[in-house]
Amino acid sequence: MKIQHRLGENSQELLPNTKTTRIAWMASLVFSATLALLPWLVKLDGKPHADWQQFLGRFHPLAVHLPIGFLLLVPLLEIAGTFRPSLRDAAGFVLGLAFAGSLLALSLGMLLAYGSGDAGVEVTRHMAGGIALTIGLLLSNLARPWWLRRSVPFFYPALLACLMPLLFWTADQGGSITHGSNYLTAYMPASLKRLTMVSANAPPTSFYAMHINPIFDTNCAACHGATKTSGGLRLDSFDLLMKGGKDGPVVVAGDPEKSLLLRRVTLPADHKQFMPAEGKPPLRAEEIAWIKAWIQQGASPTANTPAGVSTGDEHPELPLQPVADYSALMPEIRQMQQTQGAKLILVSSKPEDGLILFTADAASSFGDTHLTQFQKFAPYIVEAELGRTEVTNVSFDTLKQFTHLRALHLEETRITGDGLAKLTSLSQLTYLNLSGTQVTEESVRPLSSMKNLRHIYLYNTPAQPALNPQLTQPVARSTP
Repeated sequence: MKIQHRLGENSQELLPNTKTTRIAWMASLVFSATLALLPWLVKLDGKPHADWQQFLGRFHPLAVHLPIGFLLLVPLLEIAGTFRPSLRDAAGFVLGLAFAGSLLALSLGMLLAYGSGDAGVEVTRHMAGGIALTIGLLLSNLARPWWLRRSVPFFYPALLACLMPLLFWTADQGGSITHGSNYLTAYMPASLKRLTMVSANAPPTSFYAMHINPIFDTNCAACHGATKTSGGLRLDSFDLLMKGGKDGPVVVAGDPEKSLLLRRVTLPADHKQFMPAEGKPPLRAEEIAWIKAWIQQGASPTANTPAGVSTGDEHPELPLQPVADYSALMPEIRQMQQTQGAKLILVSSKPEDGLILFTADAASSFGDTHLTQFQKFAPYIVEAELGRTEVTNVSFDTLKQFTHLRALHLEETRITGDGLAKLTSLSQLTYLNLSGTQVTEESVRPLSSMKNLRHIYLYNTPAQPALNPQLTQPVARSTP
């Protein structure tokens, strides 16, 4: 009889006993059911949608930290409230904020995933974790009054205890989406990465395994890997790369111009379809050149170094030599940066890291005369991006004064190679791209004396080494 009496008292305390409370409970149950059905109501189809969805969704990484902080604070306030009752009142307020913040973060996350066309196992798990957390926080707000009245003393603490590991798991899934499942292995030594992270059908010594796959692994796997598959495209193995995505094949062996992947990585950085997306840095020029040459010469998973490509693997990286302080020239540099045309870009906030000569905004009109206008900055320029400009062999007289030059882009210019030997005085030059020019084997031969020149690109030039149809042996570089 006593037990039945006690159960009757508890049932009276647990059941909603006012119209307002009953409405709140019913609304909460309906709302929780709707959240649980959200993955079926809003299907992630892997296709981008409205721009406004992506715009709002990109606030998700900012908003998601609010409920995390609030939820972690609640148990601390509840425990401290044992000694200071005012803190227990604060715990209820913070718990309400945690629910509101979780609902906001979940909404923005759904907009981000749906709007940007994100899909994949990791996205689904992260969304499921967010939904479960939001429902759990709603139930916690409903159960807390029971705990305060000691009607059901264990349900609310147990619920909070379950929410903690769920929070950590959900956060881990989100971290994998942001940084990729390779976050811990991105800087793994190359020799170990080749043994552990390359598709089984690609020999570890092939050009794909040693150079192409690491590019995708480092720059693309976060959005196109096992954990997240934007556009239905995965780039984490050769087979999946060649399979393509929802827009069809992204690599057409032997035809770079028809390869969607190459088109996307060479678009302007502000283009809607530019890859890598999400504000990630673009691929380096040498990486794009490797991909293009690899596709042009068959996109094979087993072939060795393509003709006309030098990777410089046989040479160790050289320590960077600092340049002199150019602070006195900063007013002129800032003025150039505010106008259209060629300009100088700071490598970093440290003057000793040097400057980059950037001409992409004026490539079609930039010639030898324009280059001479940068002679006063010559000792401070470490990279000159002159690709697709109108410079000719005359430019070598100016370029040889760029004594700290480390990288020189001359691809698809009017260079024929006469006078190319003048560049041999550039002792710090490690990268030279002459692809798409008319340089000959005779004109590039003097470059063999440049011991520090690790990367030289001769693709689509008369100096390109003869193509080995079998591509089974590395092709000798034009510089040692």
